[in-house]
Amino acid sequence: MTSLVVKNCGPMTSLQDWGRIGYQRFGVSPSGAMDRRCLAMANALVGNAPEVAAIEFMNLGGSFICEGGELHVALAGAGCTASLNDAPVQANTTMVLKDGDTLEVGHARTGTFAYLAVGGGFRIEPQLGSLSFHQRSRLGGLKGAPLKAGDRLPCQSEALQVAPMHLPLEPLGEDAPIRVIMGPQDDYFTEQAIDIFLSAEFTVSPQADRMGFQLSGPQLHHAKGFNIVSDGIVDGHIQVPGSGLPIVLMRDRQTAGGYPKIATIISADLGRFAQLRPGSPVRFRAVSRDEAVAAARQMKEWMAALSSALVPLRFDLTTEHLLSTNLIGGMVDALAHKEPDHTT
Repeated sequence: MTSLVVKNCGPMTSLQDWGRIGYQRFGVSPSGAMDRRCLAMANALVGNAPEVAAIEFMNLGGSFICEGGELHVALAGAGCTASLNDAPVQANTTMVLKDGDTLEVGHARTGTFAYLAVGGGFRIEPQLGSLSFHQRSRLGGLKGAPLKAGDRLPCQSEALQVAPMHLPLEPLGEDAPIRVIMGPQDDYFTEQAIDIFLSAEFTVSPQADRMGFQLSGPQLHHAKGFNIVSDGIVDGHIQVPGSGLPIVLMRDRQTAGGYPKIATIISADLGRFAQLRPGSPVRFRAVSRDEAVAAARQMKEWMAALSSALVPLRFDLTTEHLLSTNLIGGMVDALAHKEPDHTT
């Protein structure tokens, strides 16, 4: 059986798919990939469906060894670089690993979460219908744990071996305010608090993990106190405790809570929000339910079209190929003795 063996990785490296759906009434968090867009991109490059489980990296990368056969893998998200047997690999491409090959995944450079997909997926028994690891309940993952050095991940031996491909796309909607639907308890806040929430700039604090991101910024004052009868929580709910500082609830969130929720990040923008690093600024914009549904539909269509956007990976060094590749970040005019321009 072909396996991917973990040589080393960061402490929050885990298996994640689209989550454990249908168990919240029993108090089970859905968990799942923090950025479904990038998971879908990595899966498309190896011929998988968008929701198939992959290795999720949080900030740090790792190294892996292929054992027992050949694997097709792909990396997407957070600006992570990759190298195969110490040779750099172009971003967003299919990589072919043979027995004994070593794959190195670099740390996050432009976001937080990246995904390494394997053609055909992993041959690991799901728990409650999902491989997604949930840290607090120890559900999913590899034997109820995150990945660590020495772990062996068995892969589907009958995996479809697709031709190496390149995906010349970036995730949707990177430069706009995060869209929210107000509520369900926005009536628990003063009008001034609502205005501040929709006009002020907040910052992602270092207190951010898969359960929730706390934001720094102006305090949001409650009009009816900060305790409510505990009710259900969904991904993207923005609750405001007594401190007045918003907390955005993410994939590993609890299933019920007793703080009022001023707004909810729409599903189409949650992956983009998840990629924000501590210190990143963030603004919110209220949209209607119809706009949220339209954005969700657009995201679903974008994911469905990923496979048709793939282009064959080119290994030739033609002039056209070289001109389409960003080989350097600046130029030097030797005659004018100018310093390199590192801004591009």
